[in-house]
Amino acid sequence: MTTGFIGAAEATGTRRVRIVIVGGGFSGIGMAIRLRQRGIDDFVILERATDVGGTWRDNSYPGCACDVQSTLYSFSFAPNPEWSRVFSPQPEIWAYLRRCVVQHDLAKHFVFGEDVRGAAWNDDTQQWTVTTTASQWRASILVLANGPLSDPVLPTMPGLDAFTGHVFHSARWDHAYDLRGKRVAVIGTGASAIQFVPKLQPLVSHLSLFQRTPPWIMPRHDKAIPAWRKAMYRAVPATQRATRAVLYAMREVMFLPFRHAAVARLAQHGALRHLRAQVSDPALRDALTPTYTLGCKRVLLSDDYYPAVTRPNVSVVTEAIASVRADGVVTADGHTHAVDAIIFGTGFRATDPPAAPFIFGRSGASLADTWRGSPSAYMGTTEADFPNLFFLLGPNTGLGHSSVMLMVEAQIEHVLGVLALMQQRDAGAIEPRADAQSRYVSWLHEQLAATVWNSGGCKSWYLDGTGRNSTLWPFTVTRFRKTVARPIVADYLLSPRRTTAVTGGSDV
Repeated sequence: MTTGFIGAAEATGTRRVRIVIVGGGFSGIGMAIRLRQRGIDDFVILERATDVGGTWRDNSYPGCACDVQSTLYSFSFAPNPEWSRVFSPQPEIWAYLRRCVVQHDLAKHFVFGEDVRGAAWNDDTQQWTVTTTASQWRASILVLANGPLSDPVLPTMPGLDAFTGHVFHSARWDHAYDLRGKRVAVIGTGASAIQFVPKLQPLVSHLSLFQRTPPWIMPRHDKAIPAWRKAMYRAVPATQRATRAVLYAMREVMFLPFRHAAVARLAQHGALRHLRAQVSDPALRDALTPTYTLGCKRVLLSDDYYPAVTRPNVSVVTEAIASVRADGVVTADGHTHAVDAIIFGTGFRATDPPAAPFIFGRSGASLADTWRGSPSAYMGTTEADFPNLFFLLGPNTGLGHSSVMLMVEAQIEHVLGVLALMQQRDAGAIEPRADAQSRYVSWLHEQLAATVWNSGGCKSWYLDGTGRNSTLWPFTVTRFRKTVARPIVADYLLSPRRTTAVTGGSDV
């Protein structure tokens, strides 16, 4: 265990702290910055890895970059005038997060190398007991900031264990393995593959791209940010705030296709023009043309993916995979595609949070028991029967059109508002009323029914195992910010404080 923070230790070795934050990526760092700005310093950030950064630390595959303009995909309270490009690459984003930690003096709050294995609420002490691979913590407040894109999915395939070549997931890229001159299978054509396939294509002898469903792809229009603009942002920070405001407004307009079919059809025409301009072969173009409504699956941005898959050393395979054998991948038509390596670009456990079976509320039921395969939360942030538990980027807080950092910031302000409410009422515990949460979730899913995500004719990772969309917010960011801006006191159950505050620091 490595940490610069020293919490109060009990005789048993359990450490006590007011707030435990799980996860040291964007959400956890943002929460920590805002806590410190509010004068709350009694918290730790439990991070299972040995460095900060979350998904921007783990995803280091070639070509990894943001698909939202970085001026918007960053904290409003920690602007960065030094972005090199409109859509910044992964190393810059990771460096930005590390810089945020230094600038806001957060290093002392991090505890690295501790993977949370369980958390249980004690109603008598009004505290959470958080158990990690290395220690145990007790805290009044538990914030889950471990994110929906933290645990990659490796699909089960008959015969995969018998494959004699090299296998890895794009989120755990093996940089030690030399792909030059190799025959490589890429399984999946989602957001990650769209970025790394163009980087692999010139290196490998042959690339077999196994595509289950083609994505809709729009032009990226990435470019370097000129030195004069960066100098202007440094000298007059208000100009970067103005740029951010313009990007925010533009992105809000981009929400329209997700709720209005006519607008979606117009957007499809633009995507089809992009496809026709870059792919001349009719058969390949047909294979790359989606049959579902644009927006039903994540819309991707790329200027180099289509050119890459038209190269002679790339095969787009649309036949379903039947099995894997020692020397290759076998498709449903009986053909064996001989390969030396398999790279999975198969996404993450977005609707199946790995920690859910190990977080136990007042009744003793786990989050997994409560959700029954379909995560939900009041305002995407709190859960009935789980007092003093907060999610960042929780259920139904994802976006299809803009920066999720805007959602994270709105949630953080909501959490701070709830903590302030607890202090005002001298409450030891707070949770949403079950009826309030039920009304909110029912309303949410009524609104989602009209969106392209639910009715666009595709199967996507937005939908959970029950068929419900437990991932996305069905309106604009502005609507979410207004919805969560102030805690609705009547929707919460506040319990009087029964224990004294844990260790020092500001009350919550």
